[in-house]
Amino acid sequence: MPDESTTPDLVKAIRGMFEAGDRRQALDSVMSVLDPNVVMDLSRVGVGSFTGHAAVREFVADWWGSYEDFENKPEEIIDLDNGVVLSISHQIARPVGVSGQVERSDAYVFLFEAGAVVQWTAYPDIDEGRAAAERLAEERE
Repeated sequence: MPDESTTPDLVKAIRGMFEAGDRRQALDSVMSVLDPNVVMDLSRVGVGSFTGHAAVREFVADWWGSYEDFENKPEEIIDLDNGVVLSISHQIARPVGVSGQVERSDAYVFLFEAGAVVQWTAYPDIDEGRAAAERLAEERE
């Protein structure tokens, strides 16, 4: 019987995280993919940086709470090997008390160690995010 891979499916983990996020009540599912000491760097999108489960959980809960409707759909998720995953995601949301929607696309670079995300960095420039992810994967070879 062939050996089954013990390497986690990182693309599946990120896809599951986005799907849980779209349900918004599934914050525990989103957090389960993240290392307890995760660093979520949203400074390039003007939000700041958050370290650790408590800080990330509080940010995500506040973020979701500011919207009546919220979707963050990955257009592509690519495992670049060496624990690096790139996601190009499109957000569509309706802020609380507003009839219109806001939309944006970002590149997210996820760095995994021991099956958990230890770093999550957002890039508003898709090409910059893709290049950063590719460099990180090469550096980790």
